[in-house]
Amino acid sequence: STIPIAVGTAFGSIMRKEPRVTAVFFGDGATEEGVFHESLNFAALKKLPVVFVCENNLYSVYSPLKVRQPDGREIFKIAKAHGIASHQADGNDVVKVHRLAQRAVRRARQGDGPSFLEFATYRWREHCGPAYDNDLGYRIEDEFEQWRQRCPIETMKARLIADGTLAADAVDVMRSESRAEIEAAIEFARRSAAPDERLLTQDVYAP
Repeated sequence: STIPIAVGTAFGSIMRKEPRVTAVFFGDGATEEGVFHESLNFAALKKLPVVFVCENNLYSVYSPLKVRQPDGREIFKIAKAHGIASHQADGNDVVKVHRLAQRAVRRARQGDGPSFLEFATYRWREHCGPAYDNDLGYRIEDEFEQWRQRCPIETMKARLIADGTLAADAVDVMRSESRAEIEAAIEFARRSAAPDERLLTQDVYAP
């Protein structure tokens, strides 16, 4: 449902003559919905400033790509068939993702229309939540471990340390600071009073 909403915000930017770019992120499963095609068609027709980002992690909840789509089909080519500038890249390569994103945003700002970016990546944890769910048996441990070795954070860290941009001990400092910030936020939430029930309907309906 976020895909047509993103197209709507991009269309609104055009109508209001605002120099904004809308980016929308979704998984490979979302490309199997009818509204995905309707949205791409409208975005291409109106040359909207929107960047579609597909995080292809090979699964839709617990269903692998192979049981949902024909063998050999590439998602970015579906978008290309709608007349949208489309690219495919390694979603675990931070530099490649950044460069493609920059190019797509630049196109949108210049009035050249939408872009579609398909990034191959992987979901290590459960579909919804922080736990691991390999015990459910929908994927094999070997596949899981192979993708885990391609962790984008660890890969980028190693690259930055190797080229001298980042010192190894600086990583420990950043992790410690981030952990302290998270723990402080959790403690603040625990000590805070519960929200007023009247806030449930505030700003939901126009007066």
